Amino acid sequence: MTADPRDTLPDHLPALRAFAISLCGDGTAADDLVQDTIIKAWTNIDKFQAGTNMRAWLFTILRNTFFSDKRKRKREVADPEGLHAAKLFERPAHDGRLAFNDFRRAFNALSPEHREVLILAGASGFSYEDVAQMTGVAVGTVKSRVNRARARLCELLDLRPGEDPIPGADANTRALLGTSGIQAA
Repeated sequence: MTADPRDTLPDHLPALRAFAISLCGDGTAADDLVQDTIIKAWTNIDKFQAGTNMRAWLFTILRNTFFSDKRKRKREVADPEGLHAAKLFERPAHDGRLAFNDFRRAFNALSPEHREVLILAGASGFSYEDVAQMTGVAVGTVKSRVNRARARLCELLDLRPGEDPIPGADANTRALLGTSGIQAA
């Protein structure tokens, strides 16, 4: 029965540490590098070919880990105060779905006339004059319906004056939903 190659890993620690120090120039970083190397070797021991040079295999893992970390650090940004990270905030995707579901429920609660003018004047971007011509009503009636529809929609969505109906939504989302002109009354 052949011995488990994992049993020989401790024998190579002094040589690995010396090599890691020569690469890192720092004992603490070298110890971390050796630890990462041993973990990778342990978890990938099935890839080690029995009868080959274990030390060479470990040195290859250590070297590759060192240079991979070095490449990764080049792309990292020093941000001790967290200013850069704060700019990268992104709302969870479910917030948009929940807001859209609320909007759809409120929109469907509007009268057909109110939904019609909001879709034509809001989502489709037609002018009030075009909407008046399409629906066969006066321009003033279209403006009144749009105003009442927006006010009712804000009421159904329980929006306060000036509150954004879909916080964080981009212009495309607003256009798709027809909310670009909706403001709480």
